[in-house]
Amino acid sequence: MIGQVVGNYRLVQKVGEGGMGAVYEAVREDIGSRAAIKVLHKELALNPEMATRFFNEARAANLVQHPAIVRVFDYGTTSTGTAYLAMEFLEGESLRTRLLRVRQLSEAVTVRIGRQIASGLATAHASQVIHRDLKPENIFMVPDAEAPSGERAKILDFGIAKLADTSKGAFRTGTNMLLGTPIYMSPEQCRRAKHVGDRSDVYALGVMLFEMLAGRPPFETEMPGEYIALHIFQPPPSLRQFVPNVDERLEQLLLSMLAKDP
Repeated sequence: MIGQVVGNYRLVQKVGEGGMGAVYEAVREDIGSRAAIKVLHKELALNPEMATRFFNEARAANLVQHPAIVRVFDYGTTSTGTAYLAMEFLEGESLRTRLLRVRQLSEAVTVRIGRQIASGLATAHASQVIHRDLKPENIFMVPDAEAPSGERAKILDFGIAKLADTSKGAFRTGTNMLLGTPIYMSPEQCRRAKHVGDRSDVYALGVMLFEMLAGRPPFETEMPGEYIALHIFQPPPSLRQFVPNVDERLEQLLLSMLAKDP
């Protein structure tokens, strides 16, 4: 698709790809502005439910105005049937990339990043938007001179976000659908997607904070299906087992975030 025009933007290069679509760096040539264009895979665009879920990302992101939430400023379908979102172009790296490079983060850095994510989530929850797929791949670290640390965490990918029933065009899941990424799914999310509330995002953030500090998530298994039982029944290991000198207050915070009862 390189060189094609989508909306008002010409695609310059592919910068990422996932299960639902690909993301391209694009430029609006008349004014020289850049954007990230997310394109839904053509075979999925033929599925009305998948197309609705894709556009749900634009609706969810724009219900929440916060520096930690990626800005989606346009979406639509081209004359050839290509469904797309136009988002702010971010330069930096994902939290996953950073963890692969350095493995463990200090308490100070973990708290700083966690606080930025939590602030964005609090605003989303106040707007009755629940992300439901928080993970390091969906957190992007960008340089920001306005942030005290010189960088800011951005929450991406609201594609399976749960919106309030009053939200126009909201995508609502079936009773027995499991949505999310098993390593980071809350116990209630493992049981039934329909009853997932904002505490599910808190649990996922707790898993991420644990991973940032310990260099590994609280639960590890080679069988993805086993994560469901671990999240529902297995108490998380002690953070102190991996970070002996961790601040007790931080340890207690994570224990409360990883509680089985939402």
